[in-house]
Amino acid sequence: MNKFSLTLTAGLLFVATTVSAADNDSRIVSKWAEEVTPENVWQQYPRPNMKRTEWMNLNGEWNYAITPKNENTPSQFQGKILVPFAVESQLSGVGKTVGTDNVLWYERSFKVPNSWRGKDVLLNFDAVDWKTTVWVNGVEVGTHTGGYAPFSFNITDALVKGENQLTVRVYDPTDKGVQPRGKQVTSPDGIWYTPVTGIWQTVWLEPVAPNHIESIKITPDVDGRKLMVDVAASNGLAKVEVLDNGTVVATAAAAANTPMEVAMPADMKLWDTENPFIYDLKVSLVDNGKVVDTVDSYAAMRKVGMRRDKSGVMRFTLNDKNIFHYGPLDQGWWPDGLYTAPSYEAMIYDIDKTKDLGFNMIRKHIKIEPALWYEYCDRNGILVWQDMPSADLGISRWQNRTYFKGEEPKRSPESDRIFREEWKEIMDKFHNYPSIVCWIPFNEAWGQYNTVEITDWTKNYDPSRLVNSSSGGNFFACGDILDVHNYPAPRIYLLDDTRANVIGEFGGIGLALEGHLWAPDRNWGYVQFKTPEEVTDEYLRYIDILYDLSKIAYTGAVYTQTTDVEKEINGLITYDRKVIKVNEDKVREANQKLIKDFSE
Repeated sequence: MNKFSLTLTAGLLFVATTVSAADNDSRIVSKWAEEVTPENVWQQYPRPNMKRTEWMNLNGEWNYAITPKNENTPSQFQGKILVPFAVESQLSGVGKTVGTDNVLWYERSFKVPNSWRGKDVLLNFDAVDWKTTVWVNGVEVGTHTGGYAPFSFNITDALVKGENQLTVRVYDPTDKGVQPRGKQVTSPDGIWYTPVTGIWQTVWLEPVAPNHIESIKITPDVDGRKLMVDVAASNGLAKVEVLDNGTVVATAAAAANTPMEVAMPADMKLWDTENPFIYDLKVSLVDNGKVVDTVDSYAAMRKVGMRRDKSGVMRFTLNDKNIFHYGPLDQGWWPDGLYTAPSYEAMIYDIDKTKDLGFNMIRKHIKIEPALWYEYCDRNGILVWQDMPSADLGISRWQNRTYFKGEEPKRSPESDRIFREEWKEIMDKFHNYPSIVCWIPFNEAWGQYNTVEITDWTKNYDPSRLVNSSSGGNFFACGDILDVHNYPAPRIYLLDDTRANVIGEFGGIGLALEGHLWAPDRNWGYVQFKTPEEVTDEYLRYIDILYDLSKIAYTGAVYTQTTDVEKEINGLITYDRKVIKVNEDKVREANQKLIKDFSE
């Protein structure tokens, strides 16, 4: 039995007797997995842009059962599962596939602290895939559909003194349904990965006043030297203080649910990749002359845009200065936790290594991360292109070498409604993170439909960011960006003179390293080499090509990819994050030259 199994067996996870749901062939784990226990799993406060001082973490061991979807609450549970890891993952301690015809049940108990008396209690789920129904003490408190955005229920009326029983039912049809599910499929292979069912981010409780701050929307206006803040609450007066290293530099007040303009100081500090300055915010709600709720938040003053350079090439801008966006395709998967990193330290490792390798951007590919991931990018000056997790319609009719001709595929009314609701929910929940500079509703015709309408809606709903309507096509004359894909080397085969031109995927240089493979006998890359030196040389050759193409057209690029993922072995880092597969110094030097020479 290896160290991982010994450590987790001591924590009652019994990983040694369970198997990954992927193909029964995965045993690799990251170094952080060995440190996970039911007592220490994901203890960080999970909502960094709206912090309260009191909260209760419900991560840890829960009871679980898998039953046919037409059955009621299970008569007995089948074992323990470690929340917040999906049931298919090794770190869950279960490693089972649920399937389309079954549902996953969770159960645990909790006590509300005496100090919370007289307050409402909110039950928060940061992400559950996909359809969630929740009961407290047998009382249904709410349902939610959507696998990627946080949601909450007010459970006050269902609480009792002493022990309270929390029951959760999750249904997830994976690729047999029409819901957004990213790269999850029931039969993983190639670029398609293991299903992720159930709770996969933190579950937690917090006490609030009956009239409390429900949400905050923060939008910087650099040209107007002001911060737009909208505080949602039942009623009352919302107050905002802006702090620079503890000193209040701006204030404003307005009725709840009324957008307010916070005039920033004359020496307002801007956020960029070299100096990612963050202002702290303190937001209060006053009801009948009394402060009933206070939360801590933060904001950054930054402006995203485009303009032509002296040669007529359309360039991205940040605060009205040209900036070249260059980063890796980051899928955010883990061999031990699937969608969920083993720990906060593991999660930010990928961001740190991205910055160490000289990139200034990350394309978060077909997945949404925990809020803490975006906060870390905010505070460390990383630009983020955020994909919408795709689903439905497959990838038929992909016209990736020209503008789309003919009639687009159509979604069913149900599929259309689900997509629109979840895309809006994602944009709402992650609006406040300044590192996100670009929304990407579609990728490579995966579920792509009504492209112009969806793109225009996205741009109008959030004009503070760029919109990359369809990374890799199908292409339409809409949005801010024309984004082509080409493997392995970058090239130009389509340009739009009125938009920013980027290559949203290239590279995929493969290197299979024994002892670090998810599937030792079945792995692939777009091209494959045998040594890190060969991989580095090929990478540098691609950067030379990209450099020349950027002189005449490109203002951004995405290299595939940050890490290996399951059977893909084309990462800069192995899937277990134990080996960096390139010469870091040479890659960093080349990346930094590319960014610097095409930025101001």
